[in-house]
Amino acid sequence: MAEPAARLLRLLALLQARRFWTATELAERLEITDRTVRRDVDRLRGLGYPVDASVGVAGGYQLGSGAVLPPLLLEDDEALAVTLGLRTAAVGSVTGVEEATLRALAKLEQVLPKRVRRKVQDLQGAVTSLGSAGAAVDAQVLSALAAAQRAHEVVLFAYTDGQGSDTQRRAEPHGLVHATTRWYLVAWDLDRADWRTFRVDRINGSVQAQHSFVPRAIPHGSPAAYVAHSVTTDPYPVQARVVVYARKQDVARRVYPGDAVLEPLGERCLMRVGARQPEVLAMHLAMLGIDFEVLEPPELIAAVSELGKRLTRAASASKRRARS
Repeated sequence: MAEPAARLLRLLALLQARRFWTATELAERLEITDRTVRRDVDRLRGLGYPVDASVGVAGGYQLGSGAVLPPLLLEDDEALAVTLGLRTAAVGSVTGVEEATLRALAKLEQVLPKRVRRKVQDLQGAVTSLGSAGAAVDAQVLSALAAAQRAHEVVLFAYTDGQGSDTQRRAEPHGLVHATTRWYLVAWDLDRADWRTFRVDRINGSVQAQHSFVPRAIPHGSPAAYVAHSVTTDPYPVQARVVVYARKQDVARRVYPGDAVLEPLGERCLMRVGARQPEVLAMHLAMLGIDFEVLEPPELIAAVSELGKRLTRAASASKRRARS
């Protein structure tokens, strides 16, 4: 490879590695003059790479966005990550991207260096996917919701609720959250004047973007936290706060993701969890195998007390039988 061509590739790699470079920084990295930097930047532009320039004391260069996606230079670990991501997407819960995913994967694997291809093959041979157990969502619906959220535009869509009723919804989108096997839209429902979580797989047809809106403060601080509370406690009649006598990361290993919200409390953690019956929740808490203290509600405290008495009676009876 001729030196100017190799230098262009090095320049492109630098522009992709960081958002902004001064001409002096690029010249020092490439061991060339500022004038040569300007000349090489013009060559990149001629090849279709949109390089933006700014003048003045704080002036420099950054890689902009263009009408056509130019080739990207990936490090080995980046190429491995992209390949694994494409393999995961090919069997994921988002529909409408399978063919494009496989095309992109074929292009990437064709040019992978042997050392990276070997790592991909090792992982592919060791890891087996069962596919997605969740309901499939339309990639175009996800894309339209994401675009409307980014532009702060109200969306109109047809929705089927949990009871099977079909409605037209107008909402201000504030976030998309992937939780366990489902996608959720966190939005302010304009017709109901309240926050809602919409399952994206229940959105039917296209999403229409309308006029703009001013974003609101999301309950619990973020879309992810709001969804966590919405699917773990809010839908249930019994909503509990429990102090578990272990660190958050240790408790998280024993709780299925999406079943509870955990907050660190030093060497302990606060668990927010919901259930349909206090007796069932008491049993699940006991099965954690960790000491805990119920803060609320009173009916759960009573259920834990009754469960403890029942287990004590069972243990005493079992010991008497063992001695006889």
